[in-house]
Amino acid sequence: MSKYQPSAFRYQSMSYRRSGKSGLVFPALSLGLWHNFGYVNVFENSRNLIRTAFNHGITHFDLANNYGPPPGSAESVFGEILKLDFRSYRDEMIISTKAGYTMWDGPYGDWGSKKYLVSSLDASLQRMKLDYVDIFYHHRPDPGTPIAETMQSLDLIVRQGKALYVGLSNYTADQTAEALTILKQLGTPCLIHQPKYSLFERGPESGLLHLLEDSGVGCIAFSPLAQGLLTDKYLNGIPVDSRVMTSGQFLKESNITTGKIEKVRLLNEIAQNRGQKLVHMALSWILKYPVVTSVLIGASRPEQITDALLCLENLTFSDEELKAIDTALSNE
Repeated sequence: MSKYQPSAFRYQSMSYRRSGKSGLVFPALSLGLWHNFGYVNVFENSRNLIRTAFNHGITHFDLANNYGPPPGSAESVFGEILKLDFRSYRDEMIISTKAGYTMWDGPYGDWGSKKYLVSSLDASLQRMKLDYVDIFYHHRPDPGTPIAETMQSLDLIVRQGKALYVGLSNYTADQTAEALTILKQLGTPCLIHQPKYSLFERGPESGLLHLLEDSGVGCIAFSPLAQGLLTDKYLNGIPVDSRVMTSGQFLKESNITTGKIEKVRLLNEIAQNRGQKLVHMALSWILKYPVVTSVLIGASRPEQITDALLCLENLTFSDEELKAIDTALSNE
């Protein structure tokens, strides 16, 4: 590829939102590097995805220590892309990573101990060739480690200068409340919470979103398209090039039931009546909540990124549309 020169108009079309009561704003859409950035992927395609995102004002790039495949490779690939194209633009980017899932053998390569979290971030920084990340998340709560120890670890990492902010992911409302209290007492308040949230996953509405809003903490939703179900991809059967057929690791054929597809059909009709594709409505439906700071999208092709941006053209829902969506989701 030729030397990268980002678009001079990259900040003109993106909408930016403040994360809770912090000083940091996020793009309404952020790019997740869960898939399509590992050693198994074509490097130049991964590089083009990052370029395309940044060209359109997506400044936040979300990673974790175990992203790949294989684990760790997404950070290594991203680090190489940073070195080649973004050395001069680091201060225009929010780079986040996480630890909490299995990363190496033995009792110190998983969950939420101080030993694991500090060691994991050190390795992440080496892979990405960075001195610090902007956000470091605990990826999931650890049933065997006191929340206080995990939060003390996050506080330590900020004081060491290895992260500017800290976040939580996959914590329940009750676990989040405890963690927020401890972090506030330590002097390192939580910046943002990353839950799984979509039209098909409404769990955060049962207390978590209200807690975050009341606490001045941002929310960034992952898996907003339910692994591709909330698109028009599966309306006429399972495509041979779909994730179900090519890997089946996270979205299995058994998940695509007749009842689920019928709900997708009804949602697709609502989206069309709004003048949107289903994928756009699914994203804009999440962004309608003021507490939602950003939505994480994934992409295997650059045009998927530019297409997703169209959701920003219509973020308003009427009461009738919201009722129709809830009716469609309750359809059996």
